[in-house]
Amino acid sequence: MLKKIKAIKNKLEFEISLPMKTRAARRQDHQGLSPTDPGSQACITAAVGWLKTAQQCSASDDGGYARDFNLVTDRWSTSYPETTGYIIPTLLTYAQNFNDQEAKLSAIRALDWCVDIQLSCGGFQAGKIDATPVVPVTFNTGQILIGLASGVSEVGDKYRAAMLMAGDWLVKTIDDDGCWRKHATPYAAPGEKAYETHVSWGLFEAAKIEPDRLYGETGLKQVKWALTKQTANGWFASCCLDQPQAPLTHTLGYVLRGVIEGYLWSKDQQLLEAALLTADALAEQVADDGYLAGRFDLQWQPAVEWVCLTGSSQIAACLFILNDIKANPKLLLAAKRLTAYVRRSMMVQGDKTIQGGVKGAFPLDGAYGNYQYLNWAAKFFIDAAMMDIKVDENESIVTAN
Repeated sequence: MLKKIKAIKNKLEFEISLPMKTRAARRQDHQGLSPTDPGSQACITAAVGWLKTAQQCSASDDGGYARDFNLVTDRWSTSYPETTGYIIPTLLTYAQNFNDQEAKLSAIRALDWCVDIQLSCGGFQAGKIDATPVVPVTFNTGQILIGLASGVSEVGDKYRAAMLMAGDWLVKTIDDDGCWRKHATPYAAPGEKAYETHVSWGLFEAAKIEPDRLYGETGLKQVKWALTKQTANGWFASCCLDQPQAPLTHTLGYVLRGVIEGYLWSKDQQLLEAALLTADALAEQVADDGYLAGRFDLQWQPAVEWVCLTGSSQIAACLFILNDIKANPKLLLAAKRLTAYVRRSMMVQGDKTIQGGVKGAFPLDGAYGNYQYLNWAAKFFIDAAMMDIKVDENESIVTAN
């Protein structure tokens, strides 16, 4: 009882110490979502603008994207290699779709930075750029590989050598059973990680460019290992940074996307069926207003009340892709509800530190990236929202015909 009282006291003291505008933002969140939906286009434009600002304002000023803007300290962080890697293809896609040269130049600057910070073994470090120790980490390398592969495809051959180094290192370091165990991040609890299917996605992207280097085969081996962690109801064990008994929708989104990408590369029906099993279970949990709890236990019971906006966006993107593979009204409706929820949590006007940013959690004091606007939250929202627009455009074409 005394421990509980002390925790409550500490929380109250922390909340009182918050800057006035942060306390106001917290109060506003606890009153609920905005009744106004700014719409996909406005939110995408604002989120891309926020990412450009995150690059310009990174405390390390190096070409990477600041990990976050912190509402407690009122500061931008230093650059974050891992997420900078997979922000790159999002901005390249946006630049192509919306003819935004600034977005492309931002992505190229980030690509050049990734090449500059690559370790001699081919891997990439964990944490922010100023984190120590500087050691190669499987997950971060896979995420940056996604960016390097898009750089080769969309920008030019100057990124091929870095892509090959990263891909070769991942092939060399995987265990025989298909699990990466040797180079775990120091920023997650020890243990196997099913969500490293998102690393395999990087290998699938590299395999499209270099099909003869065992990249696709290695990625597929890991995805099939990850499926040994899937339960009969679609839930995944060993699938969280720190609470495997109740994984984040963020890490569930990671594992699901990797399985989907494995199917798209291999056309293995087992992978599609596994993806649909998890997708169906998640879609069942999406409320009419798009609310999705931020963590779920093995019976798909919500483990928290707050929303992980990153996870909601990732899952929405997965549901859009699965609907594109084969029309599925249930998954499509859930995807559209999820993206609408995230849009209503955003501000598309005002202070540039938050205009277009996506919070770690809603309300903002939820226990994922609390009191922070996260660069990867913005990235995954942009991905899902662009897919949402594409669905609407395709529907308009069908209706017109």
